[in-house]
Amino acid sequence: MDLAGKHLVLGMTGGIAAYKVCELARRLQDHGATVQVVMTRAAQEFVTSTTMQALSGKPVFTDQWGAEGGRVNNAMPHIDLTREADAIVVAPASAHFLAKTAQGLADDLLSTLVLARSCPLLVAPAMNVEMWNSAATQRNVQTLRGDGVELLGPGVGDQACGETGAGRMLEPSELLEDIIAFFQPKLLQDKRVLITAGPTFEPIDPVRGITNLSSGKMGFALARAAREAGAKVTLVTGPTQLPIPRGVRRLDVRTAREMHDDVMAYVNHAQVFIGVAAVADWHVSNAATSKLKKGGGAPALHFEPNPDILATVAQLPGAPFCVGFAAETDNVVEHAKAKLNSKRVQLVVANRAQDAMGSDASELHLVDAHGVTTLPADDKLAQARRIVAAIAQRLV
Repeated sequence: MDLAGKHLVLGMTGGIAAYKVCELARRLQDHGATVQVVMTRAAQEFVTSTTMQALSGKPVFTDQWGAEGGRVNNAMPHIDLTREADAIVVAPASAHFLAKTAQGLADDLLSTLVLARSCPLLVAPAMNVEMWNSAATQRNVQTLRGDGVELLGPGVGDQACGETGAGRMLEPSELLEDIIAFFQPKLLQDKRVLITAGPTFEPIDPVRGITNLSSGKMGFALARAAREAGAKVTLVTGPTQLPIPRGVRRLDVRTAREMHDDVMAYVNHAQVFIGVAAVADWHVSNAATSKLKKGGGAPALHFEPNPDILATVAQLPGAPFCVGFAAETDNVVEHAKAKLNSKRVQLVVANRAQDAMGSDASELHLVDAHGVTTLPADDKLAQARRIVAAIAQRLV
């Protein structure tokens, strides 16, 4: 319920992407928001107000004089609709709407309430690629950004007109993630955060290797939470099928040495380094170049240590604030304290490996030089947001 208690005015302008807003309206409510829909006349050419009323559970406002099925008390919806709103979200936002908003024009209910608003405005552009790239639209976009309007997208891809490029409205899941992020405290605003996630894979031969049970979920949750907090996030991840969080740069690696090389290439620009990845301690130095056959008997494998990424980063001159993770099977806090000292990092997040591997929730212990703080079991995104808050507090 990331949007619990939030009241959103959902404005809709004309465009084929209006059909996506049906799903967005439901998803916003699934996350706890109340949604009041306002539609332009053009929007009603694509989706009916009856549909949006059924999805939102509220009368839909379509003109300046009232709503389908009801009126505000003083017949001033352009004033009243935003007084209790936490934000106005306009999706799809047409090129015409962006132009009107940039110039302060108000010739219908939606443009009038945007002009009279006392809350933030978020817009999700949706238009043909040539319209988006036009000099006029780009001037309007710069004006809107300068006025503090939050632009959600647009995305890049195939368009209803048959062309391909920038201008398509983001998908409902992407818009939802961006809207949730908008309301999160910006505790790491403009900080550069480098995170490792997932397992590493050390080959034995071209089809076999040594890895572990890490799903990567905690690292990906931390990447999302840091980005929500306003950070510029780079995520170096081992093999995983998880989708990348919105606004996060992703670097895919396979082995511990590849992960080390990518981390070292980016760490000089980071203020925070979070080593969540379950990095293999050793690699096979005599890995076969062709598939090993059973008939040849058990192979004699020789192991060499992999670089210790966390310790290496922590020992750099001017090292970033370093956070390590410790998944232990027993004596969790004691092992975390030992890791804090041996790696010389500022914070270690510890949990029981049996509870954490592949799970969506676990209890965590934050261990630093001042003591231990226990976070009760919760889902990984909630825990990630608490970890980000703990990091931000220590950076002050």
